[in-house]
Amino acid sequence: PLAPVSACAACERCSGCCSGCSWRRYRAILIFCWVYVRKYQSRRESEVISTITAIFALAVALISSALLPVDIFLVSYMKNQNGTFKDWADANVSRQIEDTVLYGYYTLYSIILFCVFLWIPFVYFYYEEKEEDDGNTCSQVKTAFKYTLGFITICAVLLLIGAFVPLDIPNKKNSTEWEKVKLLFEEFGSSHGLTALSFSISSLTVIGMLAAITYTAYGMSALPLNLIKGTTSAAYERLENTEDIEEVEQHLLRIKSKCRDGRPLSSRDRRTVQQLEERLRTLRRRERHLESIEKSWWTKFCEAIRPLKIVWGVFFIIVALLFTVSLFLSNLDKALHSAGFDSGFIILGTNLTNPLNMLLPVLQTVFPLDYILITTIVMYFIFTSMAGIRNMGIWFFWIRLYKIRRGKTRPQALLFLCMILLLIVLHTSYMIYSLAPQYVMYGSQKYLVQSNKTIDGQPRNVTFVSKDCDADAPEDQCIVTRTYLFLHKFWFFSAAYYFGNWAFIAVFLIGLIVSCCKGKKSVIEGEVDEDDSDMSDDELSVYYH
Repeated sequence: PLAPVSACAACERCSGCCSGCSWRRYRAILIFCWVYVRKYQSRRESEVISTITAIFALAVALISSALLPVDIFLVSYMKNQNGTFKDWADANVSRQIEDTVLYGYYTLYSIILFCVFLWIPFVYFYYEEKEEDDGNTCSQVKTAFKYTLGFITICAVLLLIGAFVPLDIPNKKNSTEWEKVKLLFEEFGSSHGLTALSFSISSLTVIGMLAAITYTAYGMSALPLNLIKGTTSAAYERLENTEDIEEVEQHLLRIKSKCRDGRPLSSRDRRTVQQLEERLRTLRRRERHLESIEKSWWTKFCEAIRPLKIVWGVFFIIVALLFTVSLFLSNLDKALHSAGFDSGFIILGTNLTNPLNMLLPVLQTVFPLDYILITTIVMYFIFTSMAGIRNMGIWFFWIRLYKIRRGKTRPQALLFLCMILLLIVLHTSYMIYSLAPQYVMYGSQKYLVQSNKTIDGQPRNVTFVSKDCDADAPEDQCIVTRTYLFLHKFWFFSAAYYFGNWAFIAVFLIGLIVSCCKGKKSVIEGEVDEDDSDMSDDELSVYYH
């Protein structure tokens, strides 16, 4: 059966409107990604392929972060507030919308797998080979592809494990090996590859969880406090830097005066002179940067909006505390009321409510405040992750691989940055689910429950009342989001996420204490290092003049 003509026409008009809005949104995302990458990219080491890859991967991360709010909105939009389905939302239309959302997940998650396991590694190794060998391009491509084969193999193994490891295979003692293999293929076909993709994405989500614990938790504390505390004055730093230059110059003169009568300097003095000359070059580069910043219009503009920065900092720290308290109460609820480790600490309802879980039902009454809140939390999660990576740099255990610096970031570091953000975005959906499981599963859907009124023990009136959708609702009355299907295919991943949430809370509190104890950041924090060349001073001039 087809939907009524009026409903179809309305859907077409809505689709056209949404297409225009989506195009404008995608264009804004691409512009933001281009500006962000160009802002931090090194001008001397820029590469077209790595730049395009970084912009595309960052755009995919931001677009993927919008999947959860859209998914929740679509399942909620099919039902009225009284618990009935809308006229156009019959079984076929509902299934069509569900399939469309599922295909959207398939597409974006497949692109993420392509970026993480093929494109970004290939571009990274290609650029590494180009730095080491400026010879044949064909040789560089072959070497880069050889290293990338390792990532492709890992992806293939994950897909195979997810596709053929049974979740609910009946135990038949008399079944042959061929029957078991046949059953595995039948299960794979019935899931349309959902299980295979879900396992691969969940594996990457665990890595994204580790990245969120490392970078996002710290960024949630560092970003607000940096906005509140501000930076030191450029004039004051110039005064201190001038005093340091004079001190180093006097120290150099004292050492060099020892060889005025022709005696050579000792090896210890020569090492000291070399160290002092390197420090003097660094201090003079700092002097040039501080002078540029002090005269720039951007510095004057930042000073003018200083009160606004403090307001934003206070707002961000309130959001961070709200998020952390809600996550703590949600995890405590799982610890007290879930079935334990073997079930992945999954609970279908909420026994201990948290601030976010209380706020969302209130905002549901005024469209679209609840979707705005969810979108804000997701974007806040992304931007605090960016702030954490920018402040900490990119680390491999205790080894610092790259720094993220304005106008001086190497192409390899940008590729790492975008890959980390892709992984963190995958973990964002589970973080939101941990805070409001019922809302992420059903959105603002309601269903009708029969209520019998009795008089003198005899049923008189039969009425229907609306109730928020939950795990007890009939399957044909409440539609589960596609996000939930991807999140809970494998219980052991849910158990890993549970322990990861505790680690996230701990790292956030440690980062908050460290950020409170640290003083103001330098106005040129991270922009001048001893290993910089004098030519790199010109790279930042575009930002100051």
